[in-house]
Amino acid sequence: MVIIGVDPGLTRCGVGVIEVDHRRQLRLLGVGVLRSAPDVDLAVRLWRLEQGLIEWFDAYPPDAVAVEQVFAQHNSMTVMATSQASAIPLLLAARRGVPATQHTPSEIKAAVSGSGRADKAQVGQMVKRILRLDAAPTPADAADALALAICHAWRGPATNRYAAAVAAQQNRRDH
Repeated sequence: MVIIGVDPGLTRCGVGVIEVDHRRQLRLLGVGVLRSAPDVDLAVRLWRLEQGLIEWFDAYPPDAVAVEQVFAQHNSMTVMATSQASAIPLLLAARRGVPATQHTPSEIKAAVSGSGRADKAQVGQMVKRILRLDAAPTPADAADALALAICHAWRGPATNRYAAAVAAQQNRRDH
């Protein structure tokens, strides 16, 4: 199973790709950061982000996509930009018929480090250890994208079953 993790952002968007085998062993396939300059028109930045993500999706056809869920920060402009950026991998996954799941920052940190309050350095070191890398991926956006993919590999199936059960219960109530 190939999982693409996306740490959304307009200036820096982390992308991490792992493969999970039948024994749940993880292997790094690719990692990188898509960048755009803040002085470029928003529509152009979103289009470039989409084009960059299409290249990743074409190079590593995913079986699942994991995207960091946007949470309310103090800066509403940052929240807006991140929300706009997070829509793109979700849309690309939907277009390809690939399941996409959002994971919260604390869920991601807890999955890879055991603590939902881990800092970026701890997450990077755990990604390094889990994927048996020589060094932690840099910048932090790259490590965060891999942490997302790892989180999904370990928690995604349970999350998806829970969401399906909640949806089924809601459908029963509605009918």
